[in-house]
Amino acid sequence: MEEKQIIEYAKKHLSERRFNHSIGVMERAEVLAKIYGEDIEKARKVGIAHDIAKEFSKEENLKYIEENNIKADEIELKNMGLLHGKIGADIAKKAFNFSDDMCEAIKAHTTAKENMTMLSKILYVADKTELGRKHEDYDIEYERKLSEENIDEALIFMIDEMIKVNINKRKIIHPNSVLARNFLIANINI
Repeated sequence: MEEKQIIEYAKKHLSERRFNHSIGVMERAEVLAKIYGEDIEKARKVGIAHDIAKEFSKEENLKYIEENNIKADEIELKNMGLLHGKIGADIAKKAFNFSDDMCEAIKAHTTAKENMTMLSKILYVADKTELGRKHEDYDIEYERKLSEENIDEALIFMIDEMIKVNINKRKIIHPNSVLARNFLIANINI
């Protein structure tokens, strides 16, 4: 599907705030794709589509995963916000004919995962550093700068910060985030 059609779909299915965020992620993903030699068209498309299921209600999430045979773990069922990656990837596959690597990037953008592809890394980082993003718990300016210098170091920093924030708020940390962090640290100098 053409990028323009994906943008129209997102505009129709997302709130103005979420749509603007998705445009920001698309633009940020393009910047990072150019730096890291990734396919720019794919990066832009996953950027605009990554949150396509973000505004689903709890009931819509449960209905979608049941009707589409999507496996959700215990943590995702307790924190339904994490499900939008898996659901969004399924929608992107069916509605936009996204390739497997594009769907994998959308799935991984919520928690990160072990051994991420460059496209997955770009989407994860673009989501956290798009220019409209503001968050008191994170040093976004530093994350933006680091993401353009060393994407693996940026991922480690972002995951570390997310873990600290979640610990301070007594929130559950998805094991995929820990696995992603450990994999990056174990392999960063290779």
